[in-house]
Amino acid sequence: METGQLIDNTVQFVRETLKNAEGGHDWWHIHRVWTNAKLIAQTEKADPLIVELAALLHDIADSKFHNGDEEIGPRTAGNYLLSKNVDTAVIEHVQQIIRHMSFKSSFDKQTFHSPELAIVQDADRLDAIGAIGIARAFNYGGFKGREIYNPEIEPNLNMSKDEYKNSPAPSINHFYEKLLLLKDKMNTPTGRQLAEQRHQFMVAYLQQFYLECKP
Repeated sequence: METGQLIDNTVQFVRETLKNAEGGHDWWHIHRVWTNAKLIAQTEKADPLIVELAALLHDIADSKFHNGDEEIGPRTAGNYLLSKNVDTAVIEHVQQIIRHMSFKSSFDKQTFHSPELAIVQDADRLDAIGAIGIARAFNYGGFKGREIYNPEIEPNLNMSKDEYKNSPAPSINHFYEKLLLLKDKMNTPTGRQLAEQRHQFMVAYLQQFYLECKP
C-alpha cells in the first residue's frame, strides 16, 4: 500500500474508533498532535511515516479508559497496522513509541529512545499545555467528577506512578503535578520553542484564577 493511502486509511480508522471518545482524547486531539508532529519533523532527522503513524495511533486505546491496561494501545495499533500489511519493523517501532511517550511512562526507567519518539512525544506534550491543555485538563477532570479547586488539597510533587494514575485530586493540582513540568521535558528545539509561549499562558492563567478566588 502506498504511504499516502496508508495515512488516509489510518485517519479514517482513528476517526471511527474515537468518534465517542472523551473530549480531551478524541479525534481532534489526535489531529492536533499529528499536525504538530509533522511540523516538528520538518527540522528533525526522522522517518516521516513512523512519525505520522505513531501520532495518529498514539491514543487509539488509552489505558486510562481501559482499566489501566497499558498494552491495549500498542496491541490495537499493531493489529491495525498488521491488517494493512505494514512492515514488521515499522509496526514494532510505532508500538514502542506508544508504550513510552506518555507522561506516566516517565516514572519508569526509560529503555527506548528514537528521534521519532522524541517528535511525537513533544507534539503530544504541546497539546497538554497552553489554552488547549487548560481546556483538556478541566474537561477530563469533569469527566472524572473531580473538583476544580480545593485549597485544602495541596499538589503532590513526589507521587509514584500508581499515585499519579489513580489521583482524585482537583484539576488545578494537575497543573503542578504535570502541565507546568512539561516545558522542561521537551526533546526538540522546535518543541521547546513552541512550549515556551504555551507555558507562559498557563502561568498567566493561574495568576488570574487565584486572583478571582480571593474573597
